[in-house]
Amino acid sequence: MGGVREYREVVRRIYERVGGRILDIVIVALAIGAELEVKFTHPDVSAAFYALAPLCTLPLLFRRRFPLWAPATAFAALAAASPLGSGDLMQLTFPFFAALLATAIIGSAPELRHALAGAAITAGALTAVVYNDPTGGVDDLVWIGLFFGAAWGAGRALATRSRQASELRSRAELAELRAREAVNEERQRISRELHDVVAHSVSVMVVQSGAVRRLLRPDQERERDALVAVEGIGREALTEMRRLLEILREPEESGALSPQPTLERVDALVEQVREAGLPVRLNVEGQVAPLPPGVDLCAFRIVQEALTNTIKHAGRAQAEVNVRYSVENVEIEVSDNGQGVNGTVDGGGHGLLGMKERAILCGGTLETGGAPGGGFAVRARLPIHRAAT
Repeated sequence: MGGVREYREVVRRIYERVGGRILDIVIVALAIGAELEVKFTHPDVSAAFYALAPLCTLPLLFRRRFPLWAPATAFAALAAASPLGSGDLMQLTFPFFAALLATAIIGSAPELRHALAGAAITAGALTAVVYNDPTGGVDDLVWIGLFFGAAWGAGRALATRSRQASELRSRAELAELRAREAVNEERQRISRELHDVVAHSVSVMVVQSGAVRRLLRPDQERERDALVAVEGIGREALTEMRRLLEILREPEESGALSPQPTLERVDALVEQVREAGLPVRLNVEGQVAPLPPGVDLCAFRIVQEALTNTIKHAGRAQAEVNVRYSVENVEIEVSDNGQGVNGTVDGGGHGLLGMKERAILCGGTLETGGAPGGGFAVRARLPIHRAAT
């Protein structure tokens, strides 16, 4: 998907650059065409008319820098040429299309006030052209007004659509950036917690090695030396682990190792949520057994985050937590009968992104969606055997 998005972005940029250059080529072609059309179809016009004919088009080349004044200059040249051609200007094709293009450019001005001001300039120039034509009348002015009004509206519509597409791209890029930042923050949080788990386990190993060493007989020197080496390596590992923890922890977090929450304490979590005002029912199925520390922590955090989302988004609802133990997996389902959540990352947490990231890092899966009876449900399956091996 990332490759497809990059490809589309490249195509869009190429289109913007090439499209702008093609329009420049069209503008130059209209200017040359206007000059040649005047030369071959109206050779008796004055030299001033020859000079003003390309000026009805060439100022449009500066439309990017001057979105209002560039087409306004073209219309000024058109109005100035109208009394010099003795009515010939109304018969020319290339200046007509150049004026339509200038009107569309005016309509596409970034600010509405500029577009409206340009529309007034356009109306004035076209009125001057019709007035200076001996054969022109009100019918011609109405007919021309309809054409140029449609061109102005088309330019306005295209500009609005382009700005909306640009805003949507910006919002999508911002949402993707925020999602990536949320995933990175959640990974850092997970790594801090798992470091706590590992450090606690290593501490237990060092203590048990020391206890076994003290139980050895005096003649068991080789066994004692091995256990001393294990204790030393374990203490060095703990030292390095604590250094890493100090780096990974946020400034406001405590540097001391603290016991991590486990799924065995999910009933206490449910009770806290009940006290917060959300009715919750807890169901535990299967043989409750100790889980690997990483899976245990992941399962608890998923339940915690799912209930937090329910409190935030579900409104007046009831929730149900189902925990199923099996030989290979532990399955978690947190559902409610409220309004549901949209899965976005809010300012206070990482929501569904964080839960999914935790499940993936534990080798499991997480699904979210509507509950059978209405509301929202979070379903996770975490493998036990994979984490334990």
